[in-house]
Order: sequence, then structure tokens, then C-alpha cells
Amino acid sequence: MNARNIMIYTLIILAVIGLGSWLMTNPLGLLRKLLVTAAVVGVIYFIYRKWFSQKRGTGSNEQRAFLKAAKQSKKRLKKRSAGKANKPSVSPLTKKRTNRSKSSANLTVIEGKKNKKNNRASF
Repeated sequence: MNARNIMIYTLIILAVIGLGSWLMTNPLGLLRKLLVTAAVVGVIYFIYRKWFSQKRGTGSNEQRAFLKAAKQSKKRLKKRSAGKANKPSVSPLTKKRTNRSKSSANLTVIEGKKNKKNNRASF
């Protein structure tokens, strides 16, 4: 055990002794103090949640679009796996290859510093 653990255990024991003595001498005061503390924490939590839900509102369209795409992807995967399980096995010689046109992906080229050498310090 190190000194930090001993200090934490000592604080916990003193807190339990203090709460126990306060419960014996003034139980209604302890109850009122606990209720006020819970109310304050609840109000702070409510304000915190409200503030962050408004902040998150700007990215909600992106999140909604992501969830929609994820659902479509899961559907497509299920359809593919169900289709493979139900199809009878065909030998590769008799199977005809279908030509599908590839969808054009929106890819962009990012120009980088390809010709410049990195000046790194060797250690």
C-alpha cells in the first residue's frame, strides 16, 4: 500500500464517521442537506445536457445521414448473404460472368510534397 491509498482510505473512514455522527445528532438536517445537494447536482446535470444537445444539433444531419447509410449497408449485406445461401451451387465452368458498370466514386487527388525531402534529425 502506498501513501495515496492510505490517505484515501482515511478520508473515506472520516467521512463515514462524520455522516454517522450527523445522522445520530441531526437526522432531518442530514436528510435536508442530501436533498439540497441532489437537487443542485440535478439542475447542473440538466443544464449541462441541454447545453450539449444544442451544441450537437449542428452535426445531427451528418449523424442522421451516417445512420441511414449504415442501415442501407446492413440491408445490402443481409440480402447478399441470404442470396448466397439460397442459390444452388454452380460449377465455375458453367457460370457466366456478368459485366457490371462500376459506380463512379467521388475521389479527389490531394497534392502533397512528394519531391521535397524531409529534414529529420538523426538520433
